[in-house]
Amino acid sequence: MALEKGSLILIDYTAKVKDNDLTFETTREDEAKKSDTYDPTRRYEPRLISVGEGWILKGLDEALANANIGDKLSIQISPDKGFGERDLSKIRMIPLRKLGDKADELKVGDTIELDERVGIVRFIGSGRVQVDFNHRFAGRTLVYDVEVTRKLEDDNDKVLSLIKRRLPIDDQKIGFAVEDSSIKIDLPEETFLVDGLQIIKRAIANDIFRFVPRFEAALFVETYVSQSAVSRKTEELKQEQPKTLEKNAEAAQPHST
Repeated sequence: MALEKGSLILIDYTAKVKDNDLTFETTREDEAKKSDTYDPTRRYEPRLISVGEGWILKGLDEALANANIGDKLSIQISPDKGFGERDLSKIRMIPLRKLGDKADELKVGDTIELDERVGIVRFIGSGRVQVDFNHRFAGRTLVYDVEVTRKLEDDNDKVLSLIKRRLPIDDQKIGFAVEDSSIKIDLPEETFLVDGLQIIKRAIANDIFRFVPRFEAALFVETYVSQSAVSRKTEELKQEQPKTLEKNAEAAQPHST
């Protein structure tokens, strides 16, 4: 049975440019290590999407609407359903002086942000720089190697995945409790200084209300612990460690019968 629109599913995938086999995105750590996309700070795991909701490229979204859980697909995506066709009007020649102090460090192939748009440097010379504001893969046919791994049915699984979609943190660092029609979410301290955290929390709440409609309120808890409490806990762990090692050593000793 094909997936219905709005289904929350997890997919594993590797995305490549068809004509040169360049991997530009993957959820699989082994695939990332084979290419130049590997990021040791990233956690590689299946990605959450809502089928037919535009969370991913149009061509991929359409293919998944006809898929089933467990399917392994090779999906070819044309530019019109990927990153669009190349638009020559988006290629501009700009005076180098407009880039200020960064102009001397600029190289062909660099990605820069100018006038709130991201572009790629294509040419530098005669005091000018050519910047291409087309998407990097505009005009390219893409190939997605996809496995539909799971459909989320349990409300707790949905909440956990929706939080991680906006805040990419480890599962064990996410805590939440349910009380009637409310959900209380405990955020780890590492998220407190994330740019735009208030907007992110609003987006998480909206996602939860939409996909788990039994919830009518979402509370976010930020707990700050004093340095003295942290030091005390660290000291307690240090004192407990020798005792644990001693017990383990005793347990490992052979017993006479």
